[in-house]
Amino acid sequence: MYKENNLSKNQQIIFDLINKSSEPLKAYTILFNVQKKGIKAPPQVYRALDKLVKTGKIHKIESKNAFVACRSSSCEISKATAFSICESCEMVDEISDAKLTKYLSSFSDKKGTKYKRFNLEFFGLCKKCK
Repeated sequence: MYKENNLSKNQQIIFDLINKSSEPLKAYTILFNVQKKGIKAPPQVYRALDKLVKTGKIHKIESKNAFVACRSSSCEISKATAFSICESCEMVDEISDAKLTKYLSSFSDKKGTKYKRFNLEFFGLCKKCK
């Protein structure tokens, strides 16, 4: 079991559940699975999820409103996250690409807005589903 010293009990329980999961988990699925461990209310889950996202331990897949553990040791959560999502089997993989991160960190739009963070989701078919 992966143990982080700076996580609260609830954060650790929720992180362990997400980390062991082979698929993205929604907040209410998480709540259902941790109720026997003393986490009974949605706000407890949402507070823990917010902290875990903020610290880069997990990522939110916006299109699914679900959460996955960070699998990249070189992840730059504060700058950019990108995911490959299979439209058939719904497998989610974190994309770790230095060129993409470098491009996005210097990206600004036509109006000159400089962005601080990105959460990109690419949809297609994985090797298995092609």
